[in-house]
Amino acid sequence: MKNATRRKASLLTHPLTSEDAAVMNDMRAMVTPLKGKLQGIAGREPFNGIMESVLSPAGVTFEPDTVGGISGLWCKPSSTRSGEAIVHLHGGWFNWGSAQAYRNLVGHIAARARVETFVPDYRLAPEHRFPAAVRDVQACYRGLIGRGVRRMAVSGDSVGGNLALVLLTLVIGSDYAAPVGTAVLSPVTDLALTGPSFETRAEADPYFTRSQVEGLVRSYLGDADPKDPLASPLYGNLSGLPPIRIHVGDDEVLLDDSRRYFERAVAAGVDARLDVWEGMPHGFVGSVGKLAAADEALEAAGEFLAQQLTATRMRT
Repeated sequence: MKNATRRKASLLTHPLTSEDAAVMNDMRAMVTPLKGKLQGIAGREPFNGIMESVLSPAGVTFEPDTVGGISGLWCKPSSTRSGEAIVHLHGGWFNWGSAQAYRNLVGHIAARARVETFVPDYRLAPEHRFPAAVRDVQACYRGLIGRGVRRMAVSGDSVGGNLALVLLTLVIGSDYAAPVGTAVLSPVTDLALTGPSFETRAEADPYFTRSQVEGLVRSYLGDADPKDPLASPLYGNLSGLPPIRIHVGDDEVLLDDSRRYFERAVAAGVDARLDVWEGMPHGFVGSVGKLAAADEALEAAGEFLAQQLTATRMRT
């Protein structure tokens, strides 16, 4: 992968290119006045509008469906293999987001992995609090297995990354086959919000403030313990998990959510890798077609998922 400097085994840091720096300067000028402003249900329409504007992927069609009782949307590349699927869990701080709004972003992952990808519309807070989203994701996974999907991978972004990593711990040790691999983009792993980057990246992050995040997390958790492993995968048992790849921006207040999860995964013996993209904010992959970093991160995530599914197919 170009523009990558190996710091240590399983950790890559990608320097900011001059071209991406120029794009980010313009982007920051536009979004910084809105920093911390999206709150609660009122944030749904503007957030979904942002995700709707992601560049449409070529050669991908979209099809509504219901899997395991959970409605959602299939992202179908022109060339796929039967018996394989990816489940992508969308972001939006548990309060926002939808399969429809995320179709373009997920379509890019599906196209790069060359695998049909289902995006479930899990229930949102505050109408449906923890653990409603977790239960919906679990039901969707079981539903795909019930349809005869033999090889499955999982991906997710932001709180979708949270749900993807929680799903791994639920599946391991259950009667259901585990995913062959998981790729997560800027995952939220600690709803107790103890990561040092909430302070060290407070100025650099162009989107989120701690007080804003606290309100969004509270609307999801209610009175639940933020360190419950079903809420915060950082505090779960990570032993025996399938291979995990994490991509995160260096300018995110959530940077340490990725760093600390990666460190715990490696300590537990998991095949894990962390890619840190310098100068990039939360959700930078949504700027696919504008930022080289977004294109490269999505390509890496898609290729990893494709490789894991291919390796599993060859062994069976």
